[in-house]
Order: sequence, then structure tokens, then C-alpha cells
Amino acid sequence: MLIGSNWIINNLTKSLNTWNESLTDIINLITSSPEEFKNGSVWAIIEKINGGLQAVGLALLVLFFVVGILKTCTSLNEVKKPEHAFKYFIRFVLAKAIVTYGMELMLAIFKIGQGICNRVIEAASVEYILEGLPIGAELPEEIVTAILNCGFLESIPLWAVTIIGSLFITIMTYIMIMTIYGRFFKLYIYAALAPIPLSCFSGESTQHIGISFFKSFCGVCLESAVIVLACVIFTYFASSPPALADGDAINMVWSYVGELAFNMLVLVGTIKMSDRVIKEMMGI
Repeated sequence: MLIGSNWIINNLTKSLNTWNESLTDIINLITSSPEEFKNGSVWAIIEKINGGLQAVGLALLVLFFVVGILKTCTSLNEVKKPEHAFKYFIRFVLAKAIVTYGMELMLAIFKIGQGICNRVIEAASVEYILEGLPIGAELPEEIVTAILNCGFLESIPLWAVTIIGSLFITIMTYIMIMTIYGRFFKLYIYAALAPIPLSCFSGESTQHIGISFFKSFCGVCLESAVIVLACVIFTYFASSPPALADGDAINMVWSYVGELAFNMLVLVGTIKMSDRVIKEMMGI
């Protein structure tokens, strides 16, 4: 029986190819900037929203600045002191600069996180080239041979195993892609609403809000490094020879699909928990 005419092999191979293509799409999404995503059309709208909210941010900046002075100064005479007046002036100027050039500052932070991802990808690619490891999951030749040697009645249970495995791989693929797109949505939301939390830097009693905003944004940017590392680790797991069960083709396919499903669950779980990993690792 030829491989091209075997539905079981074709279905498993197609599912694995879909999974491998999704891994490639993830790497492409991670390494692309918000300005390039979807040809920059979304980023153009975000820039307009950010520009419109800058007026609100500057108004809040003045409000928080006045509130901060009233909370830290017991009398008007303290404000008149040169050292206090200079300190408040510097705080106001720096806060206004952060609100005005917040987008540029956030893009600089994003590029730092993206640079970390690029270094990880470059290092991993060198290892693959040196060791000749295949990137992604491939159907082992032992399973292909065992399936081809099965008769019609013996292949019926394999159909059920194949359908379950293919459905599981498809679901994991969609969950993984949705998580990556969700990260882009978070980046856009942070960029669009940035002037409001950044205006809190003008007041000493409210500056913790701006600091928390920057820490959260840095965490979102560093999530990409965790996602890339998880994909690299999965690739090594998938490229290593699987532990196939002895016996007929059904046991071999079950053991392979089970091991592959476990690795995929770990990968998808790590990607979905990348924000928690960064929070526990960096405290941000």
C-alpha cells in the first residue's frame, strides 16, 4: 500500500504539518514589531488613539502634580523654597516628557525584548544546523511502516486514534495561535492607553501607578522570550526519538500520540502561563 493512498498516515502527517506551520507562524509573529503587524494598519489607529488621549493625560498630569504638592507640602512657604521649587519643576518636566514621548519609550522597551528573542532564535538555529536536528514534529518511520503493514480490519481502530489525535493537535494549534494574538492585543492596549497611567508620574503620591504600568509592559514584552524558549525546548523534545511501545500498530500509534500530546500540552501551557513565568522570575 502506498503512503499517498493511506488515509491514516496522510491525516497524521497533515496534522503535524499544520502544527509545524503554526510554530513557524509563532516565531514570525514574535519577531515582528507592532508597527509591522498587519501592514501597520492597526498601529496607525493606535497612534491616533494615543495622540487623542495625550490631551487627557496632560490634564491629569497637572491635576496629579497639584495634588502631589498639596500632599507633600504642609505650607505654601515650602513651595517657595528654591530647592523644593526646583525639584517640583524637574518632576513636572520629566512627567510631561514621558507623556509626550511615551510611545517612543515603549517602542524602545519593546525592541529590547525583541532583541532578546532574536538572540535566542539565532543561537537555537546554530545548534540545529550543527546537529542537523529537524525543526518540528515528524511521523516516525517505524509508525509509518507498521501502519502500512496493517490490514483493513486492523486499521479500523487506528482511524479512531488518528481522528482523536488530529483533533487534539488542531485544538492545541488554535489555542497557541490565539494566545500569541492575545499578546499583540495587550501591546496595542498598553500603547493606546499609555498617556493616562504615565500622567501619574507628575505626583509623588501617584507615581507608583506609572511605575506599575511600565513594569507590566516590560513583562508583556519579555513574554516573547519565554514563548520562544518554550518552542525551542519543544522542538528538541519532538526531534528526539519517541519511546514507541512494542507490539502492534495500535499500541505504537497510541504511545506516540500520547507522548506528543503531553509535549504539546506542556508547550501550550507554558505559552499561556508566560506572563506568570515572567512575574515569578522578574517580580514584574
